Amino acid sequence: MSASSAVLERLQGLHPRKIDLSLGRIEALLEKLGRPQNALPPVIHVAGTNGKGSTIAFMRAMLEADGLRVHVYTSPHLVSFAERIRLAGTLVDEARLTAALEACERVNAGAPITIFEIITAAAFKLFSETPADVLLLEVGLGGRFDATNVIDRPLASVITPISVDHVEFLGPSLAGIALEKAGILKAGVPAVSADQEMIPRGVIEREAERLRAPLLMGGQDFTAREERGRLVFEDANGLLDLPLPRLAGRHQIQNAAAAIAALRAVLPHVSAASIEKGLRGADWPARLQRLGAGPLTARAPPGAEVWLDGGHNAAGGKALGEAMADLEARASRPLALICGMLTTKDASGFLRPFAGLALTTFCVPIGGGHSGRPASEVAEAAERAGLDASPCGGVAEALTRLSAATWPVAPRILITGSLYLAGAVLAENGTPPR
Repeated sequence: MSASSAVLERLQGLHPRKIDLSLGRIEALLEKLGRPQNALPPVIHVAGTNGKGSTIAFMRAMLEADGLRVHVYTSPHLVSFAERIRLAGTLVDEARLTAALEACERVNAGAPITIFEIITAAAFKLFSETPADVLLLEVGLGGRFDATNVIDRPLASVITPISVDHVEFLGPSLAGIALEKAGILKAGVPAVSADQEMIPRGVIEREAERLRAPLLMGGQDFTAREERGRLVFEDANGLLDLPLPRLAGRHQIQNAAAAIAALRAVLPHVSAASIEKGLRGADWPARLQRLGAGPLTARAPPGAEVWLDGGHNAAGGKALGEAMADLEARASRPLALICGMLTTKDASGFLRPFAGLALTTFCVPIGGGHSGRPASEVAEAAERAGLDASPCGGVAEALTRLSAATWPVAPRILITGSLYLAGAVLAENGTPPR
């Protein structure tokens, strides 16, 4: 066990609940640390249900292409905890991470605090000690009472598409969830929202108006579309003719649009050439990632495509279903799913968009101590969604069984349903994020 892992294990026991949305505990800890949140570079704060990480990945790639130093805070990690904290372009090293966590542990002195809150405080400490030009800050859960929402005046607030998820913490109401996400908006601070469904759009517009936060709404104040194999972006500043994003799936066009709109609103010096380079170079693992050679992919049928995505809610399933349909239209292959899901997720809702697309589905446990559904339960949910499904012992076994089948054409395989499952797959395949 690494030194940072040992500290994290100790910190897990400081609060009876892993998630307890509140700002009081982290505000008290940050005060004891000397308010590092007040010594950060300009912050772009990002909330939403789906697409937060991808939108940040686009912004990071564009800003770095423009020669800027960029801090990044995202969650959860896939393989290594260090993935959550990127200091001026580089993942935090073990020694600095451990020192920051231990400093927070000492100052906190055993007071109740959730693991995410103390991790966020450690990240703010690290960000305040390292020079950078911009900090891209991702909300952990919700927005209004998320530990990241202690920045009084960010450079911009960005809200990605909102849908129903994490109902055990945010409730089942789409309007209520949208209100929590819109809680990151600040008085007078520019806000950018991806194109939203009617209910979230109304909530965001009302909150922005109440706070007098200048709002750019996707589909209204800026648009993006695919045209002749290119991405055409348009806002009040004009039209950009750009390459399609490196990240696969039509949903990434809207994530890229939100990223471009935000940068053009608050960092207009970022050049069109840097935006183009960022679109071509953005990387965000386990989001329709084509897996490379490794021990797991070696088990797949010869010539098969193996894709990985951590999608896990109904909106994510819809985006993935559309992406698989688009791939089928471009190059026809039989589709096989390998899926594992948490008990807190709507498995049937996530899998329903694959009905009529996937020929077979192997349902697997997640493992790793997470609250995963039994494989048999996921298979039952898949069958209710209209899929031909069967339980399986794990991803390796599923790939082996797919290899034993007869295929008219090498299949396209999508491993999906959970970011925890995606992280385990990347680790087992020897292809972790870097």
